[in-house]
Amino acid sequence: MKEPMPFDPQPTLVGPMVTLSPLRAEDWEALFAVAADPLIWEVHPAHDRWQEPVFKQFFANAMESGGCLVIRDKATGAVIGSSRYDLTRVEPGEVEIGWTFLARSYWGGGTNREIKTLMIAHALRWFDAAVFYVGAGNIRSRRAMEKIGGELLPGRTIDFEMAGVPTAHVVYAIRKPLA
Repeated sequence: MKEPMPFDPQPTLVGPMVTLSPLRAEDWEALFAVAADPLIWEVHPAHDRWQEPVFKQFFANAMESGGCLVIRDKATGAVIGSSRYDLTRVEPGEVEIGWTFLARSYWGGGTNREIKTLMIAHALRWFDAAVFYVGAGNIRSRRAMEKIGGELLPGRTIDFEMAGVPTAHVVYAIRKPLA
């Protein structure tokens, strides 16, 4: 059953390791400090996002989207990344979760799983599926999607311009369990 109130694309979500909260202009410096690591973007289609002018546009788009969440380490309060909800590129009954990046010191543990679990649980209160567009060649992100139970949707692909180049993306979905 869908929630009667409208979907909140910028909730505060709290887990054992992280807190997600609405992105604010004052988060710029701390978030860019994380994003400025070129190795975060090494296999990402937007491989130039570590550069300040490119990240400024990313940050402006995130603010404008109304669905971006800054991710903080719950124990320290330090900004460690961001993620976003979006409704503009999906089919009816779906919400997109994407644009996620994390400081490398948080890779390989349970942080990404916790972030996605919190965001998916929130979204599936209103939607039938959460979808994720992943660069076809971004093996790291594709494996991460598979680890959290993402189902590759065969035949559903889309091209986005990334770093000035049209880049194929595959689509993964996590669906609401049948009642």
